Amino acid sequence: MKAIEWAKGKVRLIDQTKLPTEEVYIEIDNYEELACAIEDMQIRGAPAIGVAAAYAVALGADKIEATSKQDFLGQLKVVLDRLAATRPTAVNLFWALERMDMVAQSGKDIEAIKADLLVEALRMDADGEEANMRMGAYGAELIEDGYTILTHCNAGALATEGYGTALGVIRAAHGQGKKIQVYADETRPLLQGARLTAWELIKDGIAVTLITDSMAGYFLKGGMINCVIVGADRIAANGDVANKIGTYSVAVLAKENNVPFYVAAPTSTVDLSLASGDEIPIEERKAEEVTHIKGVAVAPDGVSVANPAFDVTPHKYVSAIITENGIAKEPYLMTLKDMVRGK
Repeated sequence: MKAIEWAKGKVRLIDQTKLPTEEVYIEIDNYEELACAIEDMQIRGAPAIGVAAAYAVALGADKIEATSKQDFLGQLKVVLDRLAATRPTAVNLFWALERMDMVAQSGKDIEAIKADLLVEALRMDADGEEANMRMGAYGAELIEDGYTILTHCNAGALATEGYGTALGVIRAAHGQGKKIQVYADETRPLLQGARLTAWELIKDGIAVTLITDSMAGYFLKGGMINCVIVGADRIAANGDVANKIGTYSVAVLAKENNVPFYVAAPTSTVDLSLASGDEIPIEERKAEEVTHIKGVAVAPDGVSVANPAFDVTPHKYVSAIITENGIAKEPYLMTLKDMVRGK
């Protein structure tokens, strides 16, 4: 399954706001529309946002008319700045934009730069999917036959270049013939667990049980969960993890009940420039996501709403971080550097 791909000069993606009732694909041929798709979460998940931004830069660059490289780069900066403003928490977005900017800066002439930018975006896409496969293989080592796994939000093929991070680990274990089952919590307010994770796992024939967010403690305390696996949107140098709101609560409950809590994410999600999760910017989204479900009001008019999209789980609750280069454990200040460097 590909949530996003390049198709004959356009970006083709699954409109994730329509799932699971409709499987709708849209084609986009300009960077502004793709920026809006990122903001509106038609495409979401940190790795998928990164590759979407790369493709958006390629689309924007292709339409630039300039007489000099300096003029071209000036117009390209407008594209880069627009995309940088879409989602502040997922570091993969900024990692991808930085890579694309470096390609543009090093190019010889305008037409060569345009071609090089598309090649780089395609390379990121292909490399990301291959990295997910390696990540899944490493993570499957932590999963024993008969395990029941709890996951939060969606960190599957829909959230990545393909295969998935947290769900990639689950897919790999399932592919090895291990009899596993998954508990997917609904993940309010946008129900990515209910709408997306459950949809992916059913399509793959992996046993999945949907629960509400508030049920996680019941199943963890009852000894019905063997491990928790989640994805990440940004990981600080010390191992603090920013992920979908509600992840911190699950991590604390897992620690209280002696259940391993694993994070699966590519090294592009690791931000070594941040000493701790306290420095990670947290996106605040619109109130309607909380007061409404699928356009139907579930709260009274005029109620005050807080809607942080992410929270930060301190590294002391994280049993291991699974990457495409191996599995990092404490002390994360050392092991995450090794993962990023590919050691």
